[in-house]
Amino acid sequence: MKRLWPYLRRYRGRYALGAAALLLTATMAMSVPYLLKRAVDAAAVGAGRDVAEFALLVVIVAAGQAIVRTASRALVFNVGRDVEYDLRNDLFAHLLRLPVAYYRRNPTGDIMSRLVNDITAVRMVLGPGVLNLINTPLYYAYGLAIMCHLNTRLTLLALAPYPILLVGVKILSRRLMEGTLRVQEGLAGLAALVQENVSGAHVVRAHAAEQVEIQRFRKANDAFQAASVELARVRGRLFPLMRLAAGTGSLVVLWYGGHLVIRQQLTVGDLVAFLGYLNLLAWPTMALGWILSVFQRGRAAMQRLEEVLSLEPAIAEPSEPVRVEHVRGEIEFRNVTFAYPGRENAPALRDVTFRIPPRSLVAVVGRTGAGKSTLAALLPRLWDPSAGRVFLDGVDLRAWSLAALRRAICVVPQDPFLFSATLRENIAFGAEEPSDEEILRAVHLAGLEADVERLPRGLDTLVGERGVLLSGGQKQRVTLARALLSAAPVVVLDDPLSSVDAETERNILERLLPFLRSRTTLLISHRISTVRYADLILVLERGRVAEVGRHEELLARQGLYAALFRQQELEEELAAL
Repeated sequence: MKRLWPYLRRYRGRYALGAAALLLTATMAMSVPYLLKRAVDAAAVGAGRDVAEFALLVVIVAAGQAIVRTASRALVFNVGRDVEYDLRNDLFAHLLRLPVAYYRRNPTGDIMSRLVNDITAVRMVLGPGVLNLINTPLYYAYGLAIMCHLNTRLTLLALAPYPILLVGVKILSRRLMEGTLRVQEGLAGLAALVQENVSGAHVVRAHAAEQVEIQRFRKANDAFQAASVELARVRGRLFPLMRLAAGTGSLVVLWYGGHLVIRQQLTVGDLVAFLGYLNLLAWPTMALGWILSVFQRGRAAMQRLEEVLSLEPAIAEPSEPVRVEHVRGEIEFRNVTFAYPGRENAPALRDVTFRIPPRSLVAVVGRTGAGKSTLAALLPRLWDPSAGRVFLDGVDLRAWSLAALRRAICVVPQDPFLFSATLRENIAFGAEEPSDEEILRAVHLAGLEADVERLPRGLDTLVGERGVLLSGGQKQRVTLARALLSAAPVVVLDDPLSSVDAETERNILERLLPFLRSRTTLLISHRISTVRYADLILVLERGRVAEVGRHEELLARQGLYAALFRQQELEEELAAL
């Protein structure tokens, strides 16, 4: 819970006001049984006027208590809501800074559960939990002091069941914590399973795997139900224990207090007041179980949140970033080696060195697994090299602020991602309020015009979650159009048209040549035929730069590039038959 202190400090003033209001509420509440005592004692001696005055005071105090109680709850509950808001924003921002590897290891449903359910559990601690945590000691302190003043022996007898209660609470609290953690993890597992099946519904149906997935869900749901039922059983033992303690105390007061009234050692008013105070302590007593449950659930939730918040971003922001006023777009890889975590013995890139002049079109080709996409990922610092350095305009990428670096480099990934929004909003994502003319120009250059015309609402058509209403090729061209709106001086195209046919790809790239040559462009492609217009071609083989040169030069060398070119020409000829 240490993680919460910075958030709580922001609102300590409102917490203090809320605590003061709760103190005033408790004072008013504790005065009501005393006023009732005075009224009953006055009635016993026939002082009717006094009875009316005390009854009026009870009404006034009760009305004031209702107003102050409402204010106290608003103050404390709103702090819980505000901390929930701040914590959720900070967690989301932290998630965006975590390395790509984190998202490969953790299901989306589990991350969503932490962001939604676990933070809600923390809010319950900081709002209703804190309110009852303040209220309970106040009521006990006031109530027990006044009850002891009225009759110490009767007070001790009324509290006799409470030591048994404390022992029971201690025994059940650990089981409550363990059960709560299992329930929250089970809920996260269910969310992850649902998210997978919703996102991959077409794959499930294509493989006729509905029954398999139903059984997987049923198994996970059974485990969640078992954990929930076990937690309910623990809670079911806890709350009756609270009620038993409160009820036994009231029974003792009625029996022994009545005996004292008969012996005239206690007035009827004192007994009424005593029962009133015991009644006021009944809810705080029963609330102990609820407080314990809320705090244990919040503790389990905070433990899960801490697992994420304690992770340090793999890509560190420099303490004093270098400011570059004008980015020219010169790129240099100097003896770069990179291995993915857990695969240190099989580097994806090995001692890669090359330089790209500003405003050049450079292509990177190679077989699958040669390291092309890894090379692209190093430029915006999605990963840092294991050895060697990467420079932009002569400045090591580690010296750039991440925001400035990623504004300078626009990456179009091989696997496109679209948001559940309109086509227009997806194309304009990341751009600063582009005009309709700019969007239409990007659509034209990306070869999307005919597709847009066929959509029911054109650019204002909702594309569905992850662009489910579009084909793979259409999604790739949308992300390409998005890049065309970017003002970044460096563009990295990681096989952006792999889902369209070779002829369409050539037509689009020829149309894009003026744009690509107006900035530094790194074009990664598995098709040799589409990179012939590049100023320079890098051929990767098993993570190393095997060949460098222009299209004609590389063909003349009769090396790897020429072999790949002949192989793809043959494949295209066979496909045309």
